[in-house]
Amino acid sequence: MSMHLFILFSSIFFQQTPLTIISPDFVNEGSIPSRLTCDGERINPTLIINGIPEGTISLALIAENVDASEKTITQWVVWNIKPTEAIFENTIPGVQGVNSTGKTGYLPPCPQEVSQRYVFKIYALDAALTLRAKAHRKQLEAAMQGHILATGNLVGEYNRNVVATGKAKK
Repeated sequence: MSMHLFILFSSIFFQQTPLTIISPDFVNEGSIPSRLTCDGERINPTLIINGIPEGTISLALIAENVDASEKTITQWVVWNIKPTEAIFENTIPGVQGVNSTGKTGYLPPCPQEVSQRYVFKIYALDAALTLRAKAHRKQLEAAMQGHILATGNLVGEYNRNVVATGKAKK
């Protein structure tokens, strides 16, 4: 019986706290403006992070296209971000890893013809990571194991065939 109480206690008190991620550029599950995509300025959005827990030493970010036809596309990998409440547009907030094109840096949304969802995941970590620059996503995920205090995400959608008014292009 005491082991069951310990497991219950641990699951209640040691759960990861959720981070709240918002952007002035788009609402969660909303449309990503074209200026932040391959059809515009090709820059990262501003991300506002709320609920960073005490003990956070650094943040990490993984952005991905979860609707890609063959496999998830990694859009951006960044770690050792100072635990700040904002990552501003068109910035390099920490050490960057390699995206799915094999290049370092932000890969803006650029779906072929259908609407696709892009997830910006933030991780609050209890350590700075000792990864080399240009590491791959899997290396970042492995390095974060055992160090994640909290997570949160923001989901945006982009459809190259729909303009800001929501009407199809001609």
